[in-house]
Amino acid sequence: MIAGAIALISVFSYYRMSQPNPITGRAQHIDTTHQQEVAMGLQAAPEMAAQFGGEDTDPKARALVEQIGNEIVANSEAKNTDWNWQFHALADRDTVNAFALPGGQVFVTHGLLKNLGSRGQLAGVLGHEIGHVLARHSAEQMAKTRLVQGLGAAGTVATTDPNNPNTYRNGMAAQAIAQLITLRFSRNDELEADKLGVRLMSEAGYDPRAMVRVMEVLQRVGGSHGPEFFQTHPNPQNRSGKIEAEIKREFPNGVPTGLKQ
Repeated sequence: MIAGAIALISVFSYYRMSQPNPITGRAQHIDTTHQQEVAMGLQAAPEMAAQFGGEDTDPKARALVEQIGNEIVANSEAKNTDWNWQFHALADRDTVNAFALPGGQVFVTHGLLKNLGSRGQLAGVLGHEIGHVLARHSAEQMAKTRLVQGLGAAGTVATTDPNNPNTYRNGMAAQAIAQLITLRFSRNDELEADKLGVRLMSEAGYDPRAMVRVMEVLQRVGGSHGPEFFQTHPNPQNRSGKIEAEIKREFPNGVPTGLKQ
């Protein structure tokens, strides 16, 4: 009965929250406001930057990331939002990564920058991360995590007998399943951000095919990291096909000539 109550409360709390996202066109279960997301991003930004060596000491790298990021915002539908856009180049030369925090904080490591071959490829990376913010993936993920944790706790209560130590393994299995569900949500977010990235960089005048080249870079420098099912990001080679399909959907008559590379 206790387990059932926990599960019902978790499910009810999650599904009672529903609001449409004007960018993605789908309803989302989110319980945080835009102002709260901006505040969370600003609060977390210094700590996240510190984990990757702080701001890049190369002024050209910082200027390039800021310029292209702001260019995409100013020339796409992102300009019509109230997020606090800030773009950061980080000093870490070994880590190949880019990420976004809630509210508009976007980061790219020097380790990724040095492997990119064009401004268009950087536009693809930044368009993807801007897509995460516009889709409110962080807020959505937080709500999903609370739901999964609640259901995991219910499963633990339902399957654990305090008088039988062997049943604790059942609780551990329930928590492991909950974690795998969370990873699936993350991979879906990445694919949606890829689609938005294609749209955003195209609106800003960049050739979206540069994003396919980014996947080739990630495949080359990232190598193999185990089965895709246990990764938060889909394998780059699997993402490439979906990106190409999205480009064809956006440009059924072919990508126009003259776009920035």
